[in-house]
This record gives sequence, C-alpha cells and structure tokens, in this order.
Amino acid sequence: MHSPSSFSTTAPQKFGVFLSFRGKDTRRTFISFLYRELIRMSIRTFKDDVELKSGRRISSDLFTAIENSKIAVVIVSKNYPGSPWCLKELAMIMDVEKKGSLIVMPIFYNVEPAHVRRQIEKVAQQFRKHEDRENHETVVSWRQALTNLASISGHCSRDWEDDSKLVDEITKRISDMLSPSDGISNQIGFGAHMKELYPLLDLDSKEGVRVIGIWARGGNGRSALARYVYQKTFKQFQSQCYLENVKEIPHDYQMSNLRDEFMIRIQGGYSKMKTSGLIKTRLMSQKVLLVANNVDKLEQLDALAEDFNCFGPGSLVIITTQDKQLLVAFGIKVVYEVECLRCFEVRQLFRQIGFRERDLYVAGSELSSPISGTD
Repeated sequence: MHSPSSFSTTAPQKFGVFLSFRGKDTRRTFISFLYRELIRMSIRTFKDDVELKSGRRISSDLFTAIENSKIAVVIVSKNYPGSPWCLKELAMIMDVEKKGSLIVMPIFYNVEPAHVRRQIEKVAQQFRKHEDRENHETVVSWRQALTNLASISGHCSRDWEDDSKLVDEITKRISDMLSPSDGISNQIGFGAHMKELYPLLDLDSKEGVRVIGIWARGGNGRSALARYVYQKTFKQFQSQCYLENVKEIPHDYQMSNLRDEFMIRIQGGYSKMKTSGLIKTRLMSQKVLLVANNVDKLEQLDALAEDFNCFGPGSLVIITTQDKQLLVAFGIKVVYEVECLRCFEVRQLFRQIGFRERDLYVAGSELSSPISGTD
C-alpha cells in the first residue's frame, strides 16, 4: 500500500526528521515512542524500517534521505558505537551537517556523553574491534564523526525522570524548529485566517463529532492552511490523524486502502494491526482530530465516515477539497472558503511549514500568477 511518507520513484522525498539509532537497543522502546509522537505531530520522519524498500540500494537511499532532511536526531545507545552500519550512517550525517544544511540533535540514551566524546570504557572496546576489521582511514572517520557529534549540545536520558518526558521535550523542540513563527504566519495571512477559523473549530465543544470543510479551487494554499491548523490544534485532542493527500491514496471499490491508511496514521505510523476493532473502541471514548486533505470523491468521505462517526464527544473532522459540491453532497454545512494569496506568499507558506519541494514543482503553472480562490 502507498504511504504518504514512502520514497518517491520520481523525486527525492523531503523529511523533517531523520532518525539514526541502533535497532536492538531502542527500536521497540524509546524510538517507537518518539516516532509515534513525531507522526502524530504530522512531522515527516525517516525511520529505516518504514522508509527503506526491499531491493533498493540502502547506502544511496540513506544518503539521499539524510541530505533531504532538516533535522537528524542521533540516539547514541550502548551498542550504537559498536555497529559499523550506525557509524557509517553517522559519518554521512556529520558530512551533511558540515555543509550547514542539516541540524543534528544528539540524544545520549543510557550512556555517558563523556565516554562517547573521549571514546573510553565500552566505546574504546568497540573501536578496538572495528580496528581489527576495518581499514584505518574508515575507523578514523568514524572516530571523528562520533567526537564531533558528542561536541554538540543534546539531551542525556539520565537527566530525565522518564522517557515520556524526554520524548515530549524532543518533539517540542523539533516542532518549534520546523513550525513557522507567529510573526511569519501573520505576515503571510495565517493570523487572519485563524481568527475566522477558530469560532468554526469550536475546540472546547463537548458535543458529538463535528465535520467542517475548507474549500478553495487551487490546492497549495488550502493544503498549507490545513497543515497549519493541524499543527496549531492537535495538542487539544487525545488522538490525532493527518491524511496529507487523500486523492493519491490508491483505492479499490471498497476504499479499503484509505481506511487502512487512516488506521496506520491514528496508531502513530505503525503497520496495520489486526486489532482495528479495538482501536475503534478506544477512539469512541476519545476526543479525536482528523484532517483529511485533498479529498476529491464522495466515496472517500463515505469510507472515512465509517470510522469518524465513532469518535468521542468533542471530536473534529476537517475536510479540504477544491470541489465545493462534494461538501454539499456529503451534508457538510460549515465550510470555510479560502481567499486568494499571491504566488510568492503560497511558496513562502510551503517552505515555512516544511512541505516537499516536489509540491512546489508540481504547482509551477498554478503559482505563476495570483491564485483565484486559494489561500
């Protein structure tokens, strides 16, 4: 099944975050929690078991992903320095960091930062094994990469009461780095839009599921606004899901793929589970936010409604589309009609919110003049 975060065969994917970690130490624990929260925050995140495809050149794919990421979070655990693969990956990360196009955030997980920086104790033992197996130049480059990493200000797990608080701090810091500032958003019109949208969103509602639409003829401003609304409101909900481009999700007659995609996203990016019934039962008692962007068929809304009609009180569903009649046909009465933004403003929105450059290229002809009916 296609995923919005999978590699494109035509253009390199853009990521907000690249995760580097030793799987056997942290994949099922710290990384699973961190990745889940990043996905919930709609931050496009590279995680090897999700993004790498079988049959692809792993080294090439990894370097492309690193080059096309904004932040690399490197989780140094006790066995990280012992893995040649992790050190190769780290060397790539630090090479890109030198160019100034990547922010590196080290996390020292159950290890002493000083041991990593000075390469003593267990780290020294691990490097002695590398020296027996690898050529001298390679080991020297790994040592330098690890030293450079440990010289960057990061987080140490021992300083935190538990992993959940550390994950909260990391995701907040990342979100602040990737999200547009209030000043920038006001300059390009988001502030005015949000003043009009907040009463429609009614975030304090205790009633049943509310469904509202965001409509504009063009796609880029509408999508940028939908992402911004999600980032500004998701923390007020117990569960959240952002479906980035519904019309590109492959679907069959039963629209099962769209519903599968929703289940994956609402679980925080994990693979499809056989417990969808349990997930639905949990969501019935929760306040849920669902943003379905770029809907173009009534069948898509019907498929999603099978799930969102079961959300708990106070839940909010936001549907964005360029087909106003679609919203009417589905019976959505509350619709926000997005006004025009100039070409350069739409481009600025996409760059600030971290959309893919591919989205800009595809929109080339649309952005060549003022956009009628788009934000």
